[in-house]
Amino acid sequence: MIGENRILTTLRAVIKKSPAEHTEAVFIGGTLGLTRYANSYIHQNLTENNTKVIFRTVTNSRIGVTSTNSFNKDDLYRGLVNSFKIAQHQQPNPDFKGLPMSCKHKKTKTFFEPTAIYSPRQRAEVIRKICRQAEKYGITMAGAFSTSSSEIAVVNSNGLALYQPLTTAYINLIAMTDTSSGYAEALSRRVVKIPFASLTETAFKKCLDGRNPVDIEPGRYDVILEPVAVSSIIDWLSSIAFGAKPYLEKTSFLSNKLGKKVMGSEMTIYDDGSDSSGLAFPFDFEGVPKKRVYFVKKGIAGRPVYDTIYAAKAKTRSTGHCMPPGFSGGPMASNIFIAPGKKSKSSLIASVKNGILVTRFFYINGLLNTTKAMMTGMTRDGTFRIKNGKIIGPVKNLRFTESVTKAFSRIGGISKETQLVKNWWKDIGCCSAPTILIKRFNFSGKTEF
Repeated sequence: MIGENRILTTLRAVIKKSPAEHTEAVFIGGTLGLTRYANSYIHQNLTENNTKVIFRTVTNSRIGVTSTNSFNKDDLYRGLVNSFKIAQHQQPNPDFKGLPMSCKHKKTKTFFEPTAIYSPRQRAEVIRKICRQAEKYGITMAGAFSTSSSEIAVVNSNGLALYQPLTTAYINLIAMTDTSSGYAEALSRRVVKIPFASLTETAFKKCLDGRNPVDIEPGRYDVILEPVAVSSIIDWLSSIAFGAKPYLEKTSFLSNKLGKKVMGSEMTIYDDGSDSSGLAFPFDFEGVPKKRVYFVKKGIAGRPVYDTIYAAKAKTRSTGHCMPPGFSGGPMASNIFIAPGKKSKSSLIASVKNGILVTRFFYINGLLNTTKAMMTGMTRDGTFRIKNGKIIGPVKNLRFTESVTKAFSRIGGISKETQLVKNWWKDIGCCSAPTILIKRFNFSGKTEF
């Protein structure tokens, strides 16, 4: 860890020398410890220390972006100057209205020392215990366990200077036999909150219960989607629907639907970077405080998330969802919550007469028809048949093809229990997802495994 004082002092000093009208520096750095295991033994252990500073300079509305992995002052200034040179060769961006001014944001504790100092030996000991337990059942284990400590800072020529340290712990477990697999994962800012014993039990049970799966014909079934499966769908919606770029380009299912019903009344989806029950992160990569944004509220379409440039396009205000400079996808939602229901997961299963339980999906393609949120993907690591309210046995994996908006309009219930599931950038984002019962979910194909 470099520390708040040195990072902010150094970046302020470099920015003072900038020849540009507007200058911004974003610092992203830290240490990642990662232990991977397969065939029930550790095959890779690494520690990565990295520092990245991204400069954005603006002159006459022309924007240049460069980055450097050095925190040496001379290298930083060289990167800034290169950014300025690049800006001079760009076309003016009429939607740039200036960098954010300094402002207050909600103080949020995101750094926990026990996670930051968690050692490779400690990670290895956790994995050793899991693999030894697996041997007793004839199970082979694979997965990964990571702990990280990071620092993010934003400094600009308007006097804005923000710093946030953070820690993250994440583990996934895949338990395997010759004919089955089971999956579990957990994510937290605090490694002591990771429930290793219950995760192991879940992965083992799914694996053992999933042995010798049987064929099942594709078609429409009532489906129980567990949190990891739900989150993988929401991850895609974050990319294709919840940001201002697809919204304004009219490729989002939310486009031109403000105030209209787009899902069932049971469904509420929102983003809130200040909620500490998720992976809270209080400001975006422009230094704008994160605001709660409802995409869908009781089935009614809401608004997307904005950064300052897309807010200018839409003549509104930033919601605090800018990504690092140079990112081409526009503002993104990264702290997504699905409002929980009032039923238990077990009661949802008990209500299904003829259905399927899905642990998770993989290889989802969410680009089939983004205006209808049409997606396809495969089940994986635990797919089970439900009959008369009871799980009766495993089935071979299935392909689904379904409009998410239509599927979420046929909700039979949402669990009160939720789980944090990592998204593509687990240090600053996740999805808090419940288990969801969907009526007549479309499975379009089957597999031989």
